[in-house]
Amino acid sequence: MLKITPYLGILVLIVSIGGLWYPALGYFMLLVFAAIFLISPFRGRWFCGNLCPRGSLVDFWISKISRKEKIPAVFRSFWLRIPVFFLLMGFMGYRVMSVIGTLNMFEKIGMILVTMCIVTTVIAVIFGTFLSPRAWCTFCPMGTAQNLLGGKKYQLQVKQENCISCKKCEKVCPMQLDVCNSEAMSDCIKCGRCVEACPKDALCF
Repeated sequence: MLKITPYLGILVLIVSIGGLWYPALGYFMLLVFAAIFLISPFRGRWFCGNLCPRGSLVDFWISKISRKEKIPAVFRSFWLRIPVFFLLMGFMGYRVMSVIGTLNMFEKIGMILVTMCIVTTVIAVIFGTFLSPRAWCTFCPMGTAQNLLGGKKYQLQVKQENCISCKKCEKVCPMQLDVCNSEAMSDCIKCGRCVEACPKDALCF
């Protein structure tokens, strides 16, 4: 996790609230999309655990009021994730295409992006409050895209000979993963909290 990670959540509020008056702020979403597609083929979901503003919001703000329940297994299923991906991306694409060539096109596209940011943030906050902070992240369209592009890249390495099965790594994992399982964990967001929590230096990237 980067030193700036805990403070990135403010960007979501700036885009979501400020974007209602200044739609151009919505184009910040394009920077996020670009960063995701540049990073994920090499580091999988590293963006989610280090640079995602919404991830920062739920990890360091919403977590203070979250019930911190177990994330339902169905949230991790591609039977849910793929339809959600195509539904949200398709809707956004349709809305953008419908305003191309119209008056104030730049502003309208910006507002579409702002609206998408607001809708997904509201969903993330609801699930983060009543379930677990990172519940939304298990089926987030951008998380799904990163999973498909580089889910097996930059994997967490487990030194089984050092592991004492204390489970401290699992307790701090925001994605509620079975950290000690040496199989590839495509939903690992590479935040490094498990590495820091391990008392025996059994984990590394």
